[in-house]
Amino acid sequence: MRLVGVGVGPGDPELVTVKAVRELREAAVVFVPVTDTGEVGRAEATVLAYVDGSSVRRLRFAIHDDDARNTAWDRAGAEVAEALRHGTAAFATIGDPNVYSTFTYLAGTVRDLVPEVEISTVPGITAMQDLAARSGTVLVEGTETLALLPFTAGEQVLAQALATFDTVVAYKGGRSFEAVLDVVRRAGRIEEAVYGARLGLDGEQVQHAAEHIGPAHYLSTLLVPAKRTGRGGRL
Repeated sequence: MRLVGVGVGPGDPELVTVKAVRELREAAVVFVPVTDTGEVGRAEATVLAYVDGSSVRRLRFAIHDDDARNTAWDRAGAEVAEALRHGTAAFATIGDPNVYSTFTYLAGTVRDLVPEVEISTVPGITAMQDLAARSGTVLVEGTETLALLPFTAGEQVLAQALATFDTVVAYKGGRSFEAVLDVVRRAGRIEEAVYGARLGLDGEQVQHAAEHIGPAHYLSTLLVPAKRTGRGGRL
């Protein structure tokens, strides 16, 4: 009895690993997350590039309301627990299943229902790696440090990270993105900052953060690279 969280990358099907494809194809059921709007999600679209749709089942999750969110987790956990009777169940998640992923909550819920379940994960390429590649930005080198945080952690947390770490990456922009850019400007690091959204998909955005106007996509990435003095400056 096994549940595996499979990272399918930020959206581009070509960035799915060979191991991830094998796990998805061998699973009796492949679960994919969708929001309560019911639209096809990024993980589902990526999975369907490799797996026959007959084995794919949707799990609906709520985003904004705490009660609805907990109810959705309970319902999803029960559905996955039932599916485990038929063999391995896979849960496909964008990015990596151990980085800001719904899989964490799902796995905990399923373990409470089925204590003997074996839970494992397959790592996936993250949005910060994809944005670094698409924008030609080096994440870290030498002794440089890296911080990853969600925009939802707040302006003070972002300001502290910018003052403490060499490279800072922030996820989940949404309507607070203008405030986030203000924090980066005050830190004197806006010129190097890069914004990315819908990476590898139609409507992809990769641009200097200072050029972005208006709200950001919910699944967006801000990359503020380290200030470098030259080759090998921080070895």
